[in-house]
Amino acid sequence: MSQKTKNDVAWEALFERYRILDGITHDGYHRILADDIRKEREPRLMCKFDHRTNLAQPFKEYKLSILPLSRSEYIIGSFEIFQKVQYKKNQLPTRVSIPSFIDTIKKDDLYSESSALHAAHVSGMFHRVLGLKHDSQLLQTVSGRMGSKSFDYRVNLATGGAFPIKVEGSQIEIDGGYETSDCFVIVEAKKETVKDFNIRQLFYPYRVWKKRTNKPVLPVFFTHSNDIFSFFVYKFDDDQTFNSIRLVEQKDYIIDSEKMTLDEILTIARSVPTVTEDRTIPFPQADTFERVVDLLGLLYEKDMTPNEVAENYDFNIRQSYYHADVGRYLGLVERITVDRTTFLTLNEKGRRIMSKPYKQKYLALVTCIMEHAPFREAFLEWLTNNQHLPTERCIQIIEKNNGNVNPNSSTIGRRSQSVKKWSEWVYRLTQL
Repeated sequence: MSQKTKNDVAWEALFERYRILDGITHDGYHRILADDIRKEREPRLMCKFDHRTNLAQPFKEYKLSILPLSRSEYIIGSFEIFQKVQYKKNQLPTRVSIPSFIDTIKKDDLYSESSALHAAHVSGMFHRVLGLKHDSQLLQTVSGRMGSKSFDYRVNLATGGAFPIKVEGSQIEIDGGYETSDCFVIVEAKKETVKDFNIRQLFYPYRVWKKRTNKPVLPVFFTHSNDIFSFFVYKFDDDQTFNSIRLVEQKDYIIDSEKMTLDEILTIARSVPTVTEDRTIPFPQADTFERVVDLLGLLYEKDMTPNEVAENYDFNIRQSYYHADVGRYLGLVERITVDRTTFLTLNEKGRRIMSKPYKQKYLALVTCIMEHAPFREAFLEWLTNNQHLPTERCIQIIEKNNGNVNPNSSTIGRRSQSVKKWSEWVYRLTQL
């Protein structure tokens, strides 16, 4: 299994060719032309570091990052460019509804950022986030790519202090811009659970539109994952400081759907036939099942290579393979080869499940889990023991039910964690 992305290989070549580390050691930064980056790969692919996990290997190794100065030039340095994201997992989402007259937005087919944003808009989520009355005007006015023109700012350095940046006509992109009589909201949207995001995705549009409107500009980070809509409303305390971003509030919503009960889950766990464990597929070591559902949703939109998953979403290359193997383990994902390139694809069963209405979809995913004896036995025992199952007991259950796991392997701990965390995910479905 290759652990390097195409960006890793390309940036390693650029770091060596242009002696980037020498420049940073001498000057504290290195400026690089888009045309020089393009000699290895397109800059739009090479510089799309939306999350810390996306950083190419030389950036991770030397604690560096990159920022655009214009459409033709970038700057590399020890800049602090990521904002951590913390979800309130113990906070139940507020239930909302799409108006009955809306026929062009299907609540069970929201697998793109734009469709999720449209659903959030028409269901009144933005009104609730902004504290607006339900009949107040809130109109989408902006989206897509545009130029930034010129502005200056300071960005914090990992080594301490701040570094001045001058932007001259960089390209920015806004997923959604919404205007009320009192404010303008800019939204950066993601179709997955994330650990962090690149502050530039909000700061650059924020600075651009601060010049273009007299209304207050509200930066909002938005994710749609596992059918939960999460809003993170931010404020920049200092327009001149990249890292002055501060979380104001976080709210979660779910579009009204039929609820699941624990009795329904237990009926599945006690009655579903057991499948034979496939010894050719690794035992799962993905302890956040939400990320598995995210990947299934991404593949519902299109087939992707593990490299594309790692470069475009909050997965590193290793996690791309791990989560793809979970999909294969559950019988929902397959690998196909086209022109010697391996793609991940949802099979017919996976597509059928992901197209189902909310309740039927998640009960079907629960069924896929409970078909596997290690997870079914662990879940039932986890419930019996008041949602507690020691790691040692998880390992025993895995060893008892799956001959494809070496008990002395260094991965056994991660695999036992998957068993526990999947039980928590299944139970949490009954609490929404």
